[in-house]
Amino acid sequence: MATAVKMDEETKSKLEELQAEIKLRTGEKVTQQEILERLVDSAVGSRTEFIDGFRSGTDALSADEIDRFDSGTISSGVETEEDDIDEILYG
Repeated sequence: MATAVKMDEETKSKLEELQAEIKLRTGEKVTQQEILERLVDSAVGSRTEFIDGFRSGTDALSADEIDRFDSGTISSGVETEEDDIDEILYG
């Protein structure tokens, strides 16, 4: 049994464009229902990534990402004080 899904005109237009592109590239005619079913299956397959896409703000870096960042930094051997930074920035 099919159920109607409400969407705005922009989303409906994108769905129609996707439907047309599938037909153009594959030669296969697919329904919008088939496209939505595949999209849902794909989202369920990568559930964590999909759900995380709804988080607001930025996520903290992982320990591995922090290590990779730190490995690219070098020390010039010169100690910099806050007053030095203020003087350079503000004169």
